[in-house]
Amino acid sequence: MHGRRLPFGCLCRTCRRLSFLLALPVIVSFTWLSSVAASARPPAGTADRGHVSASVSPAPAATPSSRSPAPQKPLRTAAAPVDVVVVGDSLSTGYGTSASTAWPVLLQKASRTSNQPLNVLDAAQNGSGYVATGDGGGTFLSEVQGSVTRTARVVVFFGSENDMGTDPGSLRPAAAAALALAKAKAPEASIVVVGPPSYTDSPEPERVRVRDEIQAAARGAGAVFVDPIQDHWISGEANELIGPDGDHPSVAGQQYLQTMMQSIVLANLPPGTGPGHTRTVD
Repeated sequence: MHGRRLPFGCLCRTCRRLSFLLALPVIVSFTWLSSVAASARPPAGTADRGHVSASVSPAPAATPSSRSPAPQKPLRTAAAPVDVVVVGDSLSTGYGTSASTAWPVLLQKASRTSNQPLNVLDAAQNGSGYVATGDGGGTFLSEVQGSVTRTARVVVFFGSENDMGTDPGSLRPAAAAALALAKAKAPEASIVVVGPPSYTDSPEPERVRVRDEIQAAARGAGAVFVDPIQDHWISGEANELIGPDGDHPSVAGQQYLQTMMQSIVLANLPPGTGPGHTRTVD
């Protein structure tokens, strides 16, 4: 048998063992390479780009948008308007200029752009006073009767030199009656009494007497009294602030009075009113 050469190689036991031993390293190498290749194969569902195996992270779960909501238009707050009534004479009507330039009108306009808006009712009449009757036959008492209501929060009396020459014994009672009626009609209002002004530092004795009688009535009523004579309103500035008639304010004079009166009104707002009490507006 060993001396014969078979066409497909020797099939004796010895040759078969020898062939197996020779083939064993090849079989082992093939098995090892197959296992390496299997471990390197990307798992199902992963991307295979070229010869590089890379894991693909799962897409993040959808989350609500983190974009901030559009800002809402803020609501503005403004101080609630305060009702003011002006009782007075021709110094408060715009006489000598025009009604549109009268200080009460200017006061309301100016307040619209301030921290405290005002609703100003000008009840003043030319020629009137506490005793003196005006062009329409009215006095400060009748002005109060026709204009002051419970909604008023400040009532301003201004003047009047028209009471110069009236019965000395009648002025104080007349003033007291007007102030009492204002308080009765507007219990929550501050009553502010501004005496007659003088355009010089040497006012006439009769003007001083009128000032003194009005001041006494104001004190008796518990009202605030403002003294333009003592405070030198317009004094030394009459050429600019008083018109050609020498008695009534010019346009600049009305603006001067508006500034003075606005300070007085705001300083005498009653409790529960003013910039600290607001309303919401769009």
